[in-house]
Amino acid sequence: MLSKFDDYPIHQTPEPIAHKISSERHIYDRYWYNGYDRDGEFYIGIAMALYPNLGILDCGFSIVRDGEQHAFHASCRAPEEPSNLTVGPFRLEILEPMLSNRLVIEKNETGIECDLTFIPRTANVEEGYQKHRNARSVVMESTRFAQYGCWQGSVKYDGKEVRIDPSRVFATKDRSWGQRPVGDPAPPGAPIAAMPQVFFLWAPLHWDDQCTHFGLFEDENGFMWHADAQVVPAYASPDQIPGVTDPGTQIWGECEHRIEYQKGTRVATSADIAMISKTGDRLDIQLEPLILYRMKGSGYSHPTWGHGQWKGELAVGGEMWKCDDVDPMALENQHIQQVVRARCGDRVGVGVLEQICMGPHATYGFKEFLDGAA
Repeated sequence: MLSKFDDYPIHQTPEPIAHKISSERHIYDRYWYNGYDRDGEFYIGIAMALYPNLGILDCGFSIVRDGEQHAFHASCRAPEEPSNLTVGPFRLEILEPMLSNRLVIEKNETGIECDLTFIPRTANVEEGYQKHRNARSVVMESTRFAQYGCWQGSVKYDGKEVRIDPSRVFATKDRSWGQRPVGDPAPPGAPIAAMPQVFFLWAPLHWDDQCTHFGLFEDENGFMWHADAQVVPAYASPDQIPGVTDPGTQIWGECEHRIEYQKGTRVATSADIAMISKTGDRLDIQLEPLILYRMKGSGYSHPTWGHGQWKGELAVGGEMWKCDDVDPMALENQHIQQVVRARCGDRVGVGVLEQICMGPHATYGFKEFLDGAA
């Protein structure tokens, strides 16, 4: 099956671009964006992904504001043309690759609409290659890169309109592709004795003249099996960005963290993180949460709008919940991002702290799949 991309010299195999090299059912290719007011008034989350071996393209958009979270979900049969990033009223446009994107949600039955343009502040930040196995097979293998920027445009929901001012609304773009457990699970085979476990922290932070990129995975013993720590120059205008990547980016060596959790939950009330250079220099950063976003609003762990689930030729849905009414220990509510005020010495910044903590983790005293903090 040929596509527009077959006219470019980018082939990795003798087959057309639309034919994936692997028949693994959980292959995916994902766009993720966040956006947040610098004072924590609101947060928006955006997701879109193609699952080529499942034949599905789905997306989500969600906003947290005034103690409520509103969400738009949509899913469809994947188009034959992979550059067609449209699901019903939802459309993602790549205005300039590796620089500027536009998201449009046309008027629809959910009452959620938007027209947003991503304006970059930095070049792209490639994370280290991520691969993880359980006792039997590979469960995650992916490439990820991020880019820091801001949003301009507007969002409408529930009869309200929010003007998105690029001087106030910061953003992170997160692109990833590879293999991840999405869609309906494959037949399980013999049970695996080990309790499922994941511990993930990701803290992309904006400062006046640079951005810091922090992320890690740890096992149940607190052993850090993957870490990213980078300092990235930020620019006043996209025209100043030197290229797809920035030669001024500093790759640091190690990550540290210390989280205080709300009693009975796995939600941070504060966090201290550190990035350590290869020569021993440290950036010690204190994070103060301002607002909490449930990632289920853009499909992550959602019980009915989960990623890669067949919903028919085209399905669109919306929902709203009061933030204080959700069960913080329900499985669907464990994957979160918090807008945070960041402090490093005299410097003040803003960003997010993403958290997935399920299963045991010795450092913080978690022993069961979902026991809360003491």
